Amino acid sequence: MKLSCCTDVLSKLSFEDMLDTLKLKGVSAIEITTGGWSSAPHLNMTKLLTDKGAREAFQSALSKRGMTIAALNCSGNPLDPGPMGQAHKEAAFNTMELAGLLGVKKIVMMSGLPPASPEDTVPNWITYTVSWRADLKEKLDYQWNDVAIPFWKALVAHAEHHGVEKIALENFSAQLVWNPETLFRLRNAVGPMVGLNVDPSHMIWMGMDPIAVVRELGDAIHHVHGKDIRLEKGMVEKNGLLETKVVEDVANRTWNYVAVGCGRDLQWWKAFFSVIRMTGYNGFVSLEMEDLTMSMEAGLDTSIAALKQTISQ
Repeated sequence: MKLSCCTDVLSKLSFEDMLDTLKLKGVSAIEITTGGWSSAPHLNMTKLLTDKGAREAFQSALSKRGMTIAALNCSGNPLDPGPMGQAHKEAAFNTMELAGLLGVKKIVMMSGLPPASPEDTVPNWITYTVSWRADLKEKLDYQWNDVAIPFWKALVAHAEHHGVEKIALENFSAQLVWNPETLFRLRNAVGPMVGLNVDPSHMIWMGMDPIAVVRELGDAIHHVHGKDIRLEKGMVEKNGLLETKVVEDVANRTWNYVAVGCGRDLQWWKAFFSVIRMTGYNGFVSLEMEDLTMSMEAGLDTSIAALKQTISQ
C-alpha cells in the first residue's frame, strides 16, 4: 500500500504550494476534493471541465513533482432534499466527468442520507429500532428504495460512462451507508463499482472493531483513510458516545479525531493494515488529518510518521 493525503488539511495553501509541502514530507499522492462539503480549495471544477489548457497545467504541476492523484473526493449529502443536496448531487456527477478527463479511476464520497418521507425537509438518520413505531420500517424502505437506490443506479451508470472504476463510500455517520451491512445492501442493488472507503475512526466511536470490519468486507474495500480517534476517558463513561457537541469543543467531547497514533497505538495500526493487505487490498491509504487538539503542522507530521511505520507495503 502507498501513502496519500487528503488535501483539505492544507486548504490555506495554493495548489502548487500544497504539493510542495506534501512532497517535502515524503507524500507523493493526493486525494483532492472537488466539492460537496468541501470548498474544493485546490481546484476550479468549472475551469478544469471546460479548459483543456487548465487541465494540462494541473496535471503538469503533479507530474513535474512525481506526484499522482490517488482519488477525487466529493463527500457530501447528494440526497439532502434542499439546495445543498442539489449542489452536492451536481458535484458528484461533475466529479465523474472530471475523473474521465484526468484519467482518475477512483472517487471517494458518501452515500447520502434522504429525508424519511417526500414531505420532510431535513435528512433523517434512522438508527433506533424500527419496532417502536409501526411506520419506521416503511420510512427506511422509502429512503432506500425510492431515493437512494435510483440515485445510485444513475450515478454508477454516469461513472461507468466516464471510465471510473471504483466509488469508495466513507462509513460516515448520518449516511445510509455506515457499516458493512448497509454497504452490501447498496452494492447488491447497484453493482460492485460501489465499495467502502474504510475509515476506522468512525467505526470506533460507533462501537465496531475495524479489523473485524475489514475481514467482513473482503474485496469490497475500495479505499482506506488513515484517521485516528480517541475515546476520552472520564467523559465516555458518563455521557456515552452519541456526541452532539461541535468538533472544536475538544475538552468537553466524549471522543475526538486525533493524529494517527494518538488514539490507537502503532501496534494496533500495524495489525489493522496487515489484515487489510490480507484481504487483497493494495491501494492507497489517505491521511485525513482533523486533529484539533494540536497544530495542523504537528498533526500532519505526527500522522505521516505513524503511517509510514505501519502501512503494509
